[in-house]
Amino acid sequence: MAGAVTVGRANYADPRHAAAMVMLLDAYARDPAGGGEALSAFARENLVASLAARPQAYSVLAFDGDQAVGLVNCIEGFSTFACRPLVNVHDVAVLASHRGRGIAEQMLAEAESIARERGAVKLTLEVLSGNQPAMRLYERMGFAGYQLDPAMGTARFLQKWL
Repeated sequence: MAGAVTVGRANYADPRHAAAMVMLLDAYARDPAGGGEALSAFARENLVASLAARPQAYSVLAFDGDQAVGLVNCIEGFSTFACRPLVNVHDVAVLASHRGRGIAEQMLAEAESIARERGAVKLTLEVLSGNQPAMRLYERMGFAGYQLDPAMGTARFLQKWL
């Protein structure tokens, strides 16, 4: 029988949390929504220490009893227009066995609470257009497409690999 789901800020110095983060991010990376490929050995070996070295990073974990089942990684940036921090929700991962139980919503609420403590003006995130369950969750939680002047349209997320 599954235990109670608990959600809280990850402690990068806690070996249990560190192992959970690597396992969960690897499971997400292997999922079609995460690209379908395992994390590299470099990422698995350096992820937690690299996040811990960045004061602008924080993570949220969910546990079902003793089993790690969810992860959100956040990176603080800066809104020049508001002259305040913003927080990018970089990863939202829930094990397939635990999806549809409100775990991502609980983790995002905790991530938002931490962002507010940091004085952030907004949360941002990216989502693949085909991930309709995630889109419904994000919209239900108040996320919307970014625009300044409707005549200019909505923002698009682009990337360039270096």
